[in-house]
Amino acid sequence: MSNSPTGEIYRIDWLPGTDVLHGTCHCGAEHSAQDPVEMWEWMLGHPEGHEPRGNAS
Repeated sequence: MSNSPTGEIYRIDWLPGTDVLHGTCHCGAEHSAQDPVEMWEWMLGHPEGHEPRGNAS
């Protein structure tokens, strides 16, 4: 494991009152899921499965 910072920030918030997790990738893409494993696979699969904000057509 590297100790050097990458500058990439991944954020997962739990939506209170639900079982929903809302993730924001370092590129700005967002995703919601109930399964934490699904959420981390989506985030760590960058860039497959999501596009940065402003690049959607």
